[in-house]
Amino acid sequence: MAAHPGGLIRVKGLTRVYGDRKVLDGLDLELAPGEFTALLGRSGSGKSTLLRALAGLDPDVAGGGTVEVPGEVSVVFQDARLLPWQRVLPNVVLGLRGAERRGRESLAEVGLAGRERAWPNELSGGEQQRVALARSLVREPRLLLADEPFGALDALTRIKMHALLRRLFEQHRPAVLLVTHDVDEAIALADRVLVLDEGRIAAEQRPGAGGPEARAETHAEIRARLLTALGVTAGV
Repeated sequence: MAAHPGGLIRVKGLTRVYGDRKVLDGLDLELAPGEFTALLGRSGSGKSTLLRALAGLDPDVAGGGTVEVPGEVSVVFQDARLLPWQRVLPNVVLGLRGAERRGRESLAEVGLAGRERAWPNELSGGEQQRVALARSLVREPRLLLADEPFGALDALTRIKMHALLRRLFEQHRPAVLLVTHDVDEAIALADRVLVLDEGRIAAEQRPGAGGPEARAETHAEIRARLLTALGVTAGV
């Protein structure tokens, strides 16, 4: 994996093989700086495999192709993955020296000012994911990878987290790749929605084209096309 000086994320001919199963098959993908992209796909389609390749977390996987990403990459997982023996602020600045001020600012951005000394088990699931977002943003990433970060949250908390993530994206403008199983979540959050099937990008939609009014007007049509690309029968 190579760093791309211009901030563009470029994947060319990416192939990943587990045993005798080819999960990614010559996949090509480009993500522009400051672009919010959502990635849909059926279970086992390779979404998380692609995310791990972009994060540089799969060196032992057989395959080929090239991956060019910025040097500053952060990952948010479905599980907040907070260290239970560390308070909130040390979790946010984990591995960073002299970053306490930035850590406090990041916690304030996600609505957790004043909770710096709380223990992770004192926080709700949504609050723990807010800490995970703060931990990612304090590193000022140029690429933010999010692997189903809201999948374990209740419906109301997910709506609040959607609004928070979109606001943070507008403030910081990293390139974002959100992996999700939720078509409506993808349409609501992303500028571009991709469908991964049989190891390659099989479909693309741009919900934000034309502004918020066009997004609302075409939601049902875009949703239907995405569900068709996912192999879901119309009307289900």
